[in-house]
Amino acid sequence: MLTTKWPSLAVLAVAEVLALALWFSASAVVPSLRAEYALDSFQMAAFTSAVQVGFVVGTLTSAFFGLADRLDPRRYIMAAALVAGIANGAILLLAPTDPTVAVLRFITGMGMAGIYPVGMKLASTWARPGAKGDLGLLVGFLVGAVTLGSASPHLFNAFGGIDWRFTIGATSIAALAAAALIPLAGIGPNVTKAPPFDPHAALRGFTTPAMRLANLGYLGHMWELYAMWAWIVVFLQASFAATMPDTQAIEWSRLVAFATIAAGAIGSVVGGLFADRWGRTTLTISALAISGSCALLAGVLFGGPPWLMIVLCLVWGVSIVADSAQFSASITELSDRSLVGTMLTVQTCAGFLLTLATIHLIPVVAETVGWQWAFTALAIGPVGGIWAMARLRGRPEAAQLAGGKR
Repeated sequence: MLTTKWPSLAVLAVAEVLALALWFSASAVVPSLRAEYALDSFQMAAFTSAVQVGFVVGTLTSAFFGLADRLDPRRYIMAAALVAGIANGAILLLAPTDPTVAVLRFITGMGMAGIYPVGMKLASTWARPGAKGDLGLLVGFLVGAVTLGSASPHLFNAFGGIDWRFTIGATSIAALAAAALIPLAGIGPNVTKAPPFDPHAALRGFTTPAMRLANLGYLGHMWELYAMWAWIVVFLQASFAATMPDTQAIEWSRLVAFATIAAGAIGSVVGGLFADRWGRTTLTISALAISGSCALLAGVLFGGPPWLMIVLCLVWGVSIVADSAQFSASITELSDRSLVGTMLTVQTCAGFLLTLATIHLIPVVAETVGWQWAFTALAIGPVGGIWAMARLRGRPEAAQLAGGKR
């Protein structure tokens, strides 16, 4: 086991990249599945939303029992990655139209509940305190890894051709590799003694005013994020098909979807650096304003020159994740130290519960107004998030953020 900061964080980041490849492993192959099995819009959305439901159930269970603060985070992540990888791989034994596939994706999502928020808790144990603290960077580093992992299925799919089994198999193996790797990571000096069981502790994330505002800001962010990630490849294929042959549109949509989501890894790390220097609310408000504007502009550029859409998507991909880690960093700084893991789990639970609505909303909007304007509804989230973070900025508790930099 490693005992120093950056080697431990590097192992954690690699494990998160490998494990989080599961999240969109089925969503990335939706275009191929739709062509081969004639799936309807609900079935397509369910490939992602079943994971979200599983994640919500998993995080609710974890928050109720305080598992993220009471268990060794490395063992928790290892067990979760094993369960998720096996469940996802079992999809290969079934036809994509089999209802059992949704159950397996649900179990995969439950596994994610022990990987993503627990990974943030583990990263926070290495944070440097005070005015020169680096919590935003560390959590940003981890969320960047999560983002890269989420993007990887689109890359697997692009190189795997139309055979969707390649993507499912590769991501499942990656999760098993993550389970084998994570025990090597060390725990930082900021770890605290496990708190006694308190089923009411999970409620503090929304009963404490400052944390409630930080969580509302996160909800605004999540309204936009996963719906865009889940449907960007379909949106791009529809846009590129206006100026390219169908086969070329499919290939380009996969590559650009990967680049769009993967660009968030850069945004997450850079956002963490700037948030530690400028302040959490400053960074989150700025990122929300940019990503919300991109959601509106996507419809304007739809079907136009592909290079303009690609540029917009790259900017959107960076900005839509630049603030993600800072909502988590804010909760870490505002909450009781012994409950950080539980509060992060509560935050992600609420956020992913909301994504269930937006992931299913987008295809409904697309059927009503067309894919051109389908993403316009996503701008609602950033508007609400900006309001919440502006309110938090004005509260005295904001002095606890980023060493006093609001």
